[in-house]
Amino acid sequence: MATYRLRQLTVRHLSGSRAPALHALDLSIDAGEQVALIGPSGAGKTTLLATLACAHRPAEGSLEVFGRDPWRLSQNARHALRSHLFLAPQTPPLPPRQRVVTAVLAARLPHWSLWQALSSLIRPQDPDAAHAALARFGLGDKLYARVDRLSGGERQRCGLARLLLSSAEALLVDEPIAALDPALARHTLAILRAEAEQRKATLVCSLHQVELAREGFGRLIGLREGRIVFDAPREQVSDAMIAELYANEHVDPQPAALHDTPERIAVGACF
Repeated sequence: MATYRLRQLTVRHLSGSRAPALHALDLSIDAGEQVALIGPSGAGKTTLLATLACAHRPAEGSLEVFGRDPWRLSQNARHALRSHLFLAPQTPPLPPRQRVVTAVLAARLPHWSLWQALSSLIRPQDPDAAHAALARFGLGDKLYARVDRLSGGERQRCGLARLLLSSAEALLVDEPIAALDPALARHTLAILRAEAEQRKATLVCSLHQVELAREGFGRLIGLREGRIVFDAPREQVSDAMIAELYANEHVDPQPAALHDTPERIAVGACF
């Protein structure tokens, strides 16, 4: 069964611009697939991830998630569907005064009662699980630190630790390694891929680091100006195709060593 089926799907910019952010996309992503989205800035990668997370309503065409059209469901049914999805946006909200343990356990919110959620703010419901998730990203010692005491790269990994505590069947991750050095970037992507494989979840990940996308993902989708330029197994994606995708754009083929500063923060979060 496919996780996603898109047919002639068009999504408008939220700003009200007439030009579509995504234009007439035809796309299918099967359960358990791991897919990398690549393309220049403004290509529509973030909009596509938000659409797959049922955060943007299509203007035209159709979207099926687990075989259902989310926008034909009731509000309650659509909310229930979203609990099976995890969107890690590039800059999600992590309250600066919140403790890391509370921020990570927020991944459980879709499945908690209001009482559990409020109680966890005072006394974390499952700190051992939060610690285990953080430890996989090398942050086990930050469990009770405040979020605003973390560096940019640490915040990013703290956000991604939420994903490990979710029970989602579709993991949608936007630029998860933007604030990480090359070694940490590879390690982080390996964790995300292993987690998706272990739970047989679908993983869709947008990346600017083309070589890491080609190295780690079996299927690459190239987006430009809201259109799919190519959708192919990595073995079929040539250097010429990459060059055409990024024509007149600057692209770093290797992940640059980034400074760990707030300006570089791109933190993962629970949708």
